[in-house]
Amino acid sequence: MSTRALIVDPSAPANIGFGEIADPVAGPGQLLVDVVHASLNYADLNNAISGRVPAGAPLGLDAAGIVLQGASDGSGPAAGTRVVLFADGAFAERVAVDVLAVAEVPDSVGLAEAAALPTAGLAALRSLRAAAVAPGKRVLVTGASGGVGRYAVRLAAHAGAYTIASVGSPARGNGLAYAGADEVVVGLDDIKEPVDIVVETVGGPHLVTAWELLAPGGSLQSVGWTSGEPAVFPPYATVGPPKTLTSYVNQFGAAEDLAELVRLTAEGALVPEIGWRGSWERFAEASDALRGRRVPGKAVFDLK
Repeated sequence: MSTRALIVDPSAPANIGFGEIADPVAGPGQLLVDVVHASLNYADLNNAISGRVPAGAPLGLDAAGIVLQGASDGSGPAAGTRVVLFADGAFAERVAVDVLAVAEVPDSVGLAEAAALPTAGLAALRSLRAAAVAPGKRVLVTGASGGVGRYAVRLAAHAGAYTIASVGSPARGNGLAYAGADEVVVGLDDIKEPVDIVVETVGGPHLVTAWELLAPGGSLQSVGWTSGEPAVFPPYATVGPPKTLTSYVNQFGAAEDLAELVRLTAEGALVPEIGWRGSWERFAEASDALRGRRVPGKAVFDLK
């Protein structure tokens, strides 16, 4: 038998197309999941052209669905459980995933909302944790209208930080004050006081300016580079009182952090904002909208 999936297809536009893959078989410590929703990320678009995912292999990292078959060793959720997962190859009708890649989803949280959590939510949660977010700290979030940015704004505000959301245009700032931002600014020119933490998603000149705004002892977490532009630091930009620029990549085995994101969502502290939703048959439309920065929050596919 075979399973339909969105795969790397060098003959298709943007290297993404539908294909058939071998029906997944769950190994020891793995679940078989029937995927109901999946979420598209910049990383998926990059993976399709970078060579990291080979031709014919399924794309995707974020999905939510129902456990069809529990792990043979008895670990993890049982068959019939609603789960969210963070694993390679998520854009398929059925996936086999490690128990450590999933978290249970209560009935109070929609599966579409759960699917919007993993990549962006983990980046926001983990980068703020690494920067030691705390009450009273000044946190700057660049690209705050995107998936990572909106989660970072909510999580920083939930932690009691003074939160500044930077966006590319006034329209893209809609809803960020309600999400917890103390200030919503266009660009970075209007920020006059130093900040303690930067969650930086834009890269290029934005990253350079954000570094200049960072207070002594501060932490800049570089979690994205949507601009695609080089970051050129002026001479002596890194000479002075100690502060750090930390690179970031999402690590797998995220069950505990996924469970934390689900818990915060169930409590209302975290709200997955879905700016595009539709059938995965419309993946090209979603991809174009994401590349064109026309998706406030997350883009979510319906597979069923």
